[in-house]
Amino acid sequence: MPMTTRRSLLFLSAGFALAACTAPMTTLPPELGPDGEPLPRAYRPGNEATVQYRMLDSVNALRASAGAPPLELNAQLNAAAATHARDMAVQNRPWHFGSDGSSPVDRARRVGYSGRLVGEAISETYESELETLAAWMEQENVREVILDPSARDMGFAWHQENSGKLWWVMELGAPGLSPVPGM
Repeated sequence: MPMTTRRSLLFLSAGFALAACTAPMTTLPPELGPDGEPLPRAYRPGNEATVQYRMLDSVNALRASAGAPPLELNAQLNAAAATHARDMAVQNRPWHFGSDGSSPVDRARRVGYSGRLVGEAISETYESELETLAAWMEQENVREVILDPSARDMGFAWHQENSGKLWWVMELGAPGLSPVPGM
């Protein structure tokens, strides 16, 4: 047998041997709840900066396709978003008012944001940030905030409960504009 044929057979049999050693890929069936529906699996966001920039890149891609200028992460709006995410978890309800009665504008001012708050997007879910963004884009009023051409700053944060439930908050702001529209 020629040498090249022997080498080919040797590599081929080594490949079959390795393939036989590999465990077959199996997909675990979803765990079902008492209602017969699949139970949510906890998504763990990971590194804060990585998640924030992944969301920023995704939002900016959506804005670019709509002809809106890109956003930049803003530390003050990140702080306002983080505060509200924790507060929603404490209240156990997704809504735009803080447990102290504060509005999104109040929270932006408290952290020193001097521009106009364009809007806030919130969510209570077990889904990833990108799945949450997709859900926000399906809601007309939230989509309008995300694509608002006056927005230039973004704050994004979350709080995760031990159960895995996530409370996502996105704040969008327009630097240099009066905090009160029309002034």
